[in-house]
Amino acid sequence: MQLSDIFLGLGRESLDQLLRAVSLGKLKTFQLFDRVKTRLHLTKLNQDNLRKCAPKLWTRFEAKDEQLAIDLSQAILVSHLDMIVETLNYLGVPHNDGFFEKDANVSQYLTGDWQQRAYDNFQAKHPKAVLVFYLNHLAHEMDENAPLYQPSSAPAAQ
Repeated sequence: MQLSDIFLGLGRESLDQLLRAVSLGKLKTFQLFDRVKTRLHLTKLNQDNLRKCAPKLWTRFEAKDEQLAIDLSQAILVSHLDMIVETLNYLGVPHNDGFFEKDANVSQYLTGDWQQRAYDNFQAKHPKAVLVFYLNHLAHEMDENAPLYQPSSAPAAQ
């Protein structure tokens, strides 16, 4: 599965929520602002334009624009590093402020129903669309053939 498939699999409404969750300040902090603006084909990057470009982005995901999926994923994830750090800590995954060492293999920490456990633990604290996207993105980083995760409606038994 490609990153664009994650966006498509989570649905158009999820994309709208993910775009609303992008922090322009974090993009500037991580020096991604201009790259994201260029990748999204926007002359001006602001919250209003982010929301308005969703239909065009959706079409590009359907066309399997992987570079768009990579850059937009980075924009979403750096906007929620606090959630990433909390999730990795909860799962016991070693990291450096939410980032892995180069060539790190953390799959040994992601066993069983780890996505559902993490979702159940953080669903009330973080935006659902962002949390589900991150859990899918993390699974994709470990295994490009990981199936799309959709949370079950009832919390998993502890």
